[in-house]
Parts: sequence; structure tokens; C-alpha cells
Amino acid sequence: MKKHVIETVIFQLEDGVSKKDFLKAASCSTDFAIAQPGFVAWRLSCTDDNIWIEHIEWKTMVDVKNAAAKIGKIEAVMLFLKCIKGPSVKLMHSDLEMALD
Repeated sequence: MKKHVIETVIFQLEDGVSKKDFLKAASCSTDFAIAQPGFVAWRLSCTDDNIWIEHIEWKTMVDVKNAAAKIGKIEAVMLFLKCIKGPSVKLMHSDLEMALD
């Protein structure tokens, strides 16, 4: 079985963006992810000190790259991205080794 790819994005929100407004923007952008070939799952979590973590599971790295190439062209995703403090973003990809759902 080929391992899925986990895309992990760690970030902070722009100053003045409320949690409520950010979650609304995030919710509006999920249709884009769901419609992408190779999309498996998406989760968004937040630490007590307001560090956000986006977890996206893809079937392959090719699927990750294809979706990334389209991100800047989708208005709902742009609203989500505008809430994120750019310099705080840390992006990584890893192979899924185990999962319990």
C-alpha cells in the first residue's frame, strides 16, 4: 500500500482577525479542498496560545502540488489565506505511517 502524504501548516492569525471570523473563512474554503483529486481529509486545530495547525491528508505528493498550484485562483481560499500572518507560516510534508480514526 502506498503511503498517503500529510501536509502540515503551522501559523498564526493576522492581528485583529477573530477566531470566529477565521473559522468562517476556513469553512468557506473547504469546498476547494474536498473537490481536489487525491484529497482524503482535512483538520484544523488551535493551541492554547493561538498557534493554528492545518492537517491535510492527500493520496500523493502530486495531488498536493496540483492543489497548491490552484490555491491562488480561488476567492474563498484567498479569504482564508488573508487571515493568516504570512511570516508565521511553517509548511511541511510527511508520509503517513499509522492512523486511527
